[in-house]
Amino acid sequence: MADYTQILKKYWGHTAFRPLQLDIIKTVMAQNDCLALLPTGGGKSICFQVPAMAMEGICLVVSPLIALMKDQVENLKIRGIPALAIYSGMREHEVIQAFKNAAFGNFKFLYLSPERLETALFLEYLPAISPVLIAVDEAHCISQWGYDFRPPYLRIAALREHLPGVPVIALTASATPRVQKDICENLKFSKGYAVFEQSFIRPNLSYSVFMPQAKQTKMLQVLTNVPGSAIVYCKSRKHTLQIAQMLQANGLQAHFYHAGLSSEERSQKQEDWKNNRVRIMVCTNAFGMGIDKPDVRVVLHYDMPDCLENYYQEAGRAGRDGKRAYAVLLHDYNEVQDLLFKSSIKYPNEEFLKERYIQLMNYLQVPAGMGDSVSYDFDLADFVEKYKLNAYNTSFGIQALAFLGFISFSDKLLKLSTLIFNISGRSLQDFEKMHPNLEPVIKGLLRSYEGIMDYPVTIEERKLAAFIKIPVEQLIEQLKLLHQYNIVSYKPSYAGQQIILLKNRVYTDDLFINTRFLLEQKQHYEHRVSGMSNYINDKTQCRNKQIAAYFGDLKAGNCHICDNCINNNIPSMPAGEIKILGEKIMGLLQQDTLSATRIIQILKPVKEDHIWMVLNFLMAEEKITVDENKRIAIK
Repeated sequence: MADYTQILKKYWGHTAFRPLQLDIIKTVMAQNDCLALLPTGGGKSICFQVPAMAMEGICLVVSPLIALMKDQVENLKIRGIPALAIYSGMREHEVIQAFKNAAFGNFKFLYLSPERLETALFLEYLPAISPVLIAVDEAHCISQWGYDFRPPYLRIAALREHLPGVPVIALTASATPRVQKDICENLKFSKGYAVFEQSFIRPNLSYSVFMPQAKQTKMLQVLTNVPGSAIVYCKSRKHTLQIAQMLQANGLQAHFYHAGLSSEERSQKQEDWKNNRVRIMVCTNAFGMGIDKPDVRVVLHYDMPDCLENYYQEAGRAGRDGKRAYAVLLHDYNEVQDLLFKSSIKYPNEEFLKERYIQLMNYLQVPAGMGDSVSYDFDLADFVEKYKLNAYNTSFGIQALAFLGFISFSDKLLKLSTLIFNISGRSLQDFEKMHPNLEPVIKGLLRSYEGIMDYPVTIEERKLAAFIKIPVEQLIEQLKLLHQYNIVSYKPSYAGQQIILLKNRVYTDDLFINTRFLLEQKQHYEHRVSGMSNYINDKTQCRNKQIAAYFGDLKAGNCHICDNCINNNIPSMPAGEIKILGEKIMGLLQQDTLSATRIIQILKPVKEDHIWMVLNFLMAEEKITVDENKRIAIK
């Protein structure tokens, strides 16, 4: 039997496993299915990466996000572990080469999206790849009762028919008991499966909730008083830019980040933040998934999340190094009402959906009884303009149609540019003589892309422009001109939306909308909003305890460091003792700046909890501050 600790030490440099990791690894090695529920930063990846290194063969990892795949593959390569990822945007020959490498090379991990599992190309190479382990990351996406349900995850179970006996490990940081049950059933776990659940309590993470008169003022106060790396989450892309600019105007280093930025911009901003060249990242929830940065000291939510599942995952990106960190949530009265109002828009009625379905099919020009598996480029703005619709409501209507299985909708589609020559031989030579200004582009295309006379090839304008030594803007204009002359068929790159029909267009009389299912989803959504509302409005119960209870852990104790614990426990100390302890701490700080650990040592045998309570109280009263070296001083 392999020495798992030796594998851990050799590749990851750790000498011991975290809680539950070894138990999970042994279960996987015994060829049993299992569900691992570990908090954000709890070391989920180790649970499938170590057993995969102990097995003879490759591990197939199903992951929902490109950034997540790239980050994990890069980390594995740094450790000397050969890994691959296949994701949208790759050229066909690159995808084929990756499958060949997985099948015939010495690779240990292949990362794929769930959509890729049903492609003919994947199924063609699957027997040769022959995975020995299947890992399903972000497994909550498979549950229709989860906060981030993704229908393609439901297709993962079909993979088991091709790979009988291969164990499956499902991993997630947050899942209610109902979602846990859904995960195990939808992945068709074997009878002997196991569920490992670590406590949802984060003992080093101090949760706080505020309803300030001015959010920006409170945010500045928090970010000024708590030094170190920080994340500020916002709901809108516009907000990220505005808040980042406001922080910069107040002397704080900040970047903004959202999915609308180019991949180059996102990568650069992410690297700046990870390497502490920029202290604060102001972002939408597009940022953070899979990013391994242990020293985040504060995660601040400028807007209230939709549910506790989201909040727990995002807040959990603070303090992964086990040191004290802060999760701060700002809200106002209207936010809960806005979320509840959104439920009627997010889950529209039958009449609305039928109307949108018919309009969508007409817009895409799909004949009745036709269209199954056909994909269409889609422009939501043009669609709503043509039919004079409300863009916000229509967007949710299209998402509901996708949820009900009529279509697959993607708003992050990237199609690369393609080009093929329509003429050749003497005709092309004659054209070059008549248009000598276009000859370098024609020669550049012919020399750069094999087969371009016979079939459409993917081209990269930037590389071609560099080869010809002209500006890329000039190249694109010349390619368009060649297209107008019908010398080539040129399709520029397209970054936008795409709709794939999952079934033939239904005849109007046969169109059935499962309103009961939508009603159940609406009720579940409102239940999640209610859970978030209860969390922010409960001023007595420990925040950590509230979160644990929401996920089914009813045995969790108080954390003693959240705002509720501090506010409720400090008054229970005698007033004289609070005053004396506060004066002692201020007296020590008059002489020098000190770390919290040093203050606790000096004040022994005073209870550590009491010292922490008073320190937090003094910080809330703005009498003390903490610098970037975690030393406390009088403000």
